[in-house]
Amino acid sequence: MPTRIEIEQLSGLLDAGAQLVEVLPTGEYAEEHLPGAISIPLKQLDADTTRQLDQQRAVVVYCWDYL
Repeated sequence: MPTRIEIEQLSGLLDAGAQLVEVLPTGEYAEEHLPGAISIPLKQLDADTTRQLDQQRAVVVYCWDYL
């Protein structure tokens, strides 16, 4: 199960060098995304699309929902 973090924790992780990946569909990412976020739509998330990520740095994956 994914770990939910709050904005303060996210800020600390990003300050420490974590990479932020948004898994929103391309159109939604284009409309509005978090600053510095990398777009990898959830349906395309696999070993090939994540190859661009630095394996030495933490990764935070972001997606919103209505729950």
